[in-house]
Amino acid sequence: MYKNYLKRAIDFTLALVALLCIGWFILLVAFCLHFANRGDGAFFTQIRPGKDAKPFRLVKFKTMNDKRGPDGELLEDKDRLTPVGRVVRSLSIDELPQLWNVLRGDMALIGPRPLLMDYLSLYTPEQMRRHEVRPGITGWAQVNGRNAISHTRKFELDVWYVDHLTFWLDLKILFLTVKKVLVREGISAEGQATIGKFDGTN
Repeated sequence: MYKNYLKRAIDFTLALVALLCIGWFILLVAFCLHFANRGDGAFFTQIRPGKDAKPFRLVKFKTMNDKRGPDGELLEDKDRLTPVGRVVRSLSIDELPQLWNVLRGDMALIGPRPLLMDYLSLYTPEQMRRHEVRPGITGWAQVNGRNAISHTRKFELDVWYVDHLTFWLDLKILFLTVKKVLVREGISAEGQATIGKFDGTN
């Protein structure tokens, strides 16, 4: 009952209330990022796999600029992360625009994080099961290591969540997420601005 019906209704209601309450704050952060990114925009959008791996357009704050090297390729993440973007990431508010994705039904508040489309061909059948539910803004993997753990471990935690999804587990993840944000834990992989890409083994 909760997994198939109530979860979506709760997600929609909470996302709507949140957007009404903090919409002004989202606009303020967007304004600051627009200037920090020197006109490159305040929002980052990308096609990601949702429930049943169906593609959708994810939106989040753009914390990195579009600086490129002499070869025309984008610089490494650590070289493109702006000071304002660093603050946004450290406060874990870069995902706030995804409340719009929750409202649309692309995502849930809680579930496995939506990763890159390129990863779909690299997943094992067991890892692919993370797409049996809607992806979330936060999830079981995020409160058990976030970007400080390997992709493989993340996927194990994601599948565990799929198999144990209940209202009480979602409530626990919500409270643990607040705790993680307050202590700023697991924001990056060690020595990196963001976690590295999944290559099918790590």
